[in-house]
Amino acid sequence: MTPAPPRDTGAPVPAAPVLEVSGLRTHFPVKHGLLGRTVGRIRAVDGVDLSVRPGETLGLVGESGCGKTTLGRSVARILQPSAGRIEYRPDAAVGPVDVTGLSGARLRAYQRQVRVVFQDPFSSLNPRMTLLQIVGDPLRSYGIATGSELEDRVAAMLTRVGLSPKYLHRYPHAFSGGERQRVSIARALIVDPKLVVADEPVSALDVSVRAQILNLLRDLQDELALTYLFISHDLSVVESVCDRVAVMYLGKIVEVAETDELYARPRHPYTEALLSAVPRPDPRLRGTGRRIRLSDDLPDPARPPAGCSFRTRCRFARPGVCDIAGEAPALSPATGGHHVACHLTDELMLAGVQGAPV
Repeated sequence: MTPAPPRDTGAPVPAAPVLEVSGLRTHFPVKHGLLGRTVGRIRAVDGVDLSVRPGETLGLVGESGCGKTTLGRSVARILQPSAGRIEYRPDAAVGPVDVTGLSGARLRAYQRQVRVVFQDPFSSLNPRMTLLQIVGDPLRSYGIATGSELEDRVAAMLTRVGLSPKYLHRYPHAFSGGERQRVSIARALIVDPKLVVADEPVSALDVSVRAQILNLLRDLQDELALTYLFISHDLSVVESVCDRVAVMYLGKIVEVAETDELYARPRHPYTEALLSAVPRPDPRLRGTGRRIRLSDDLPDPARPPAGCSFRTRCRFARPGVCDIAGEAPALSPATGGHHVACHLTDELMLAGVQGAPV
């Protein structure tokens, strides 16, 4: 008997990820003595699984030192991962390519499609170069344009990011912090990338300028069909711009969910603690929530705790469950579309942000 064809439910088929990270590790050697002997390794990124869907903004959040920036730079291949896979799919009709082993011309081709906007717009811009040289350098480096064509493209990109083309021959010191970040964005986008790693793109800016840059990033995403990996420690910013959020702790992803769902109903105790510091959007609710203060005794990333890496700061940690060596919780599906790395997630009732959208 011929089996019946699968029933068409009318539900959209999820698009294949533009980027999929599997078991990614980026470790740094700890050297000691006159001979520089390696005595240990800093596990900055320690077995990360993550996917980024085409056209979305995926937020990556966590405390300073959790490995967010190292993960972003590993994805962009600014840093060489120690192990794992980074599979990049440039087009729906093309199969994924593992970029962890790329070098030479193939690596350069990948880095043209995956660009980075750095945190500090001043230190990331060469003070001895004009805007024409800074923004036009990728065009020249990749052999895309030179001469008058290069100048025309740079002028058009400056206009697109909200700067006048008459600034072409000015230097970075002549601009404000927000204007410098627009220059950084123009430099990243001038070669038509598909994925942008935005590493704390507004944290160095005045509060009054942040909204302008965030609105610019949204407009450019719609206009140019961009995908963002948005790295930030500011959960209020992440809530406003991201479609999904991945929470990182001590080199590992501990929770992933749609933004609204994660802010309203966190499933990991670390996520709950981070969200407890988010200001309430409703003035009537401000000051009514209980701030969860974590211990300042951070584990050493060279010697992470046995079992769950968060257990030394978790108020729910259970001896004999969370501290068993070799049994770190895996990132697994949970209710509400979450993926959570916690042994006790099915037993916990955690508080989200009051007034968060649902």
